[in-house]
Amino acid sequence: MRLNKYIAASGICSRRKADELIDQGVVSVNGKKIKELGFKVSEKDKVFINNEPVRPKKHEYYRFYKPAGYITSADDEKDRKIIYDLLPPDMHNLKPVGRLDKDSSGLIILTNDGDLINELTHPSIKVPKVYIVNVNGKVHLHQLEKMAKGIEIEKGKTAYAECQIIESTNKNTVLQIVLYQGLNRQIRKMFEFLGFEVTSLKRIQHATIDLEGLKKGQFKPIKPQQIKELRNFLSKLKG
Repeated sequence: MRLNKYIAASGICSRRKADELIDQGVVSVNGKKIKELGFKVSEKDKVFINNEPVRPKKHEYYRFYKPAGYITSADDEKDRKIIYDLLPPDMHNLKPVGRLDKDSSGLIILTNDGDLINELTHPSIKVPKVYIVNVNGKVHLHQLEKMAKGIEIEKGKTAYAECQIIESTNKNTVLQIVLYQGLNRQIRKMFEFLGFEVTSLKRIQHATIDLEGLKKGQFKPIKPQQIKELRNFLSKLKG
């Protein structure tokens, strides 16, 4: 297989990042530095990055229902609860695909497949993520139109969201929101701009993977057929 695919299969990084490492001259095969991007290796070859051995791993894919109150991180300087507190040690090598902030709950895909992580999070691919959001107060259609057209949540950062009202009273509005970006606390900042406070936020779907059958704090392997459907979906998005 190509060297970049071999490196990506180790879970260290994506193929694109592997190409950068090869170009930087920090990758060696059988003791020789390699700078040829199309270089091919076999399982018998010994690959090193910065003198550290690299071996492909079997790819693993899980769905995880993150409860509110946990940080989507492997560690935290403030000693707050992290999602890995809820996962067994043999899953601590898996990386989250994107993040959910501490106060949010819902679906997180966990994997050691660097290529898939890159495809699901790369801004050019525009992968849909679906959320159920509760806000205090009554949200009106003209405000949803404003969210669809774009709101500048930070200087130079415009956020967009497709919104649909599920339930609405004078005191509370429940919405389904679809995002194609991955800006930090995007939904909360958009509603803050409009004068609303988000009281709960749950991600229910990422691309073709959803929360169905999961309870808070629970994780389940993603079936091979589901991964196949996910890859087909991403291929169509990339055109």
